[in-house]
Amino acid sequence: MSANFENKKLVVEEIKNNAKDSKSIVLVDYKGLTVAQVTELRKAFRNAGATFKVYKNRLMKIAFEELGVNFDSHLLEGTTAVAFHNEDPIIPAKIAIDGEGKYKTLKVKAAWYNGAQLDYNATKALASIPPKDVLLAQLVGMLSTPMRGLAVAIKQIAEKNA
Repeated sequence: MSANFENKKLVVEEIKNNAKDSKSIVLVDYKGLTVAQVTELRKAFRNAGATFKVYKNRLMKIAFEELGVNFDSHLLEGTTAVAFHNEDPIIPAKIAIDGEGKYKTLKVKAAWYNGAQLDYNATKALASIPPKDVLLAQLVGMLSTPMRGLAVAIKQIAEKNA
């Protein structure tokens, strides 16, 4: 076998490793971005603990099919980059959607989350979910509100009777 074929097999394995460990996958069209903008975008993903790479569409299609990640075939055409994150499914979508606003030529194509392909609107909705720590803080606040209200009411009754 040729060295080129072996290299392609290694790239497919790299894609599969990134995808199988990932909580979500986001595909973006980066056509029209400058090298500096792509570098800045990669840095934003890296700082958030995500991976942002450009692979050949054909190799991504092979890797995704082997994993059972079935994106519509038209999504893996043109200039396509992919983002992965191992821990937080929201981070790749959020950075990509934010990047779309910052770089007018960047377009989010779709995402893969929880065993299903998400279209643009669903990907945008996924990106709008607050981070886990914010959600936990909101939950604690919601759970403590009734208890706080009860404590205030009991205190007022005790002060009134004193």
